[in-house]
Amino acid sequence: MAHKSQAGGVETNRSLSSILYCKSDLKEGSLQWVKEPLNGQVLMVLNMDNNCSATTFDMHLCAEKLKSVGVQVATDQWRRLIQDAVLKPEVRRYMFYNSRALQIAIAMVFYMSVWTNIYSTVQLCSFGRYWEASVLVTLAAIAVTVVVILVIDRRQRTLNMNTDVRLAAVNEILIKHGLILGITDALDGPHNILQLWFVHFSLERCLQSLSAHIADLQRTQESGLRHSLDQLCVMMEVVVRPNPGTEEEASREDSPLLSSGANLNKEPVKCNELLRLVPRGPSEVMAQQLLVIFSGCYVRLLVTGQLPRAVAGGHVEHSSTPCLCQFIRTTVLNTHWSWLMGR
Repeated sequence: MAHKSQAGGVETNRSLSSILYCKSDLKEGSLQWVKEPLNGQVLMVLNMDNNCSATTFDMHLCAEKLKSVGVQVATDQWRRLIQDAVLKPEVRRYMFYNSRALQIAIAMVFYMSVWTNIYSTVQLCSFGRYWEASVLVTLAAIAVTVVVILVIDRRQRTLNMNTDVRLAAVNEILIKHGLILGITDALDGPHNILQLWFVHFSLERCLQSLSAHIADLQRTQESGLRHSLDQLCVMMEVVVRPNPGTEEEASREDSPLLSSGANLNKEPVKCNELLRLVPRGPSEVMAQQLLVIFSGCYVRLLVTGQLPRAVAGGHVEHSSTPCLCQFIRTTVLNTHWSWLMGR
């Protein structure tokens, strides 16, 4: 069963490990590749059933299709990076717990719980015996559930440190070839399907524009720029390594008088360290880092139709969608431009 994707000019098959072909928009059903794809145009998508731990993306087929459109990338390198980014068991579990299927189930349970609690409370009042009370309870429960769903949906439009940022390493390689990568999930009956999207995007103009904007902010609003970039950080767990002399002295003091003959393996001492994703540096380096970090988030919002509409020209040809540098300037650097308007 085929269906139209939200990205223009593409069509996808619902079967697993399917390929999303980029078409020429001239005739329905044409399978010719566009010779010069536009910025923001989907080239390919790989599907994988996240309910089955044995399944994985068909990387061999992906490499062949990339070569067919002239993208020559060392397969082993980006295959390993994708494996480390999204195919680890803990990452797949996280994506399942944050999938649409589980969110729908949680919304239903939340609605039933809210309805039961409100109805039980209303029954304690004198007007709770009338049928109008049940209608009011239902409307109140629906309103509260809708608010919770909207809050969750708004939260999903922000940068996800557990998925989007993990794709930064592979995007750093693919950007040199005019590609950026993003991941989404979809429902296919009872199955939760992970979708790996390959989008064409040439970032030279975005890099120049964002570098100039950051350089201007460094001259005029240094404190505001640093405050915005300080929000982009992750907590890393690092092993505390004491000085060799101190460790040797402590080992002599703590050693038992009578040796038991058994070597006890002590667990290393760990602490949490705050790692800034965009360290201070030249404007071009900072711009490059921002483009790499937010590329996965941008693709996720692009293919799901959650990006705001741009009313002025950006670097996405023949589209009202903001380009990557416009998206970063608005969402990260807190600069409000007239080209942006909400959906």
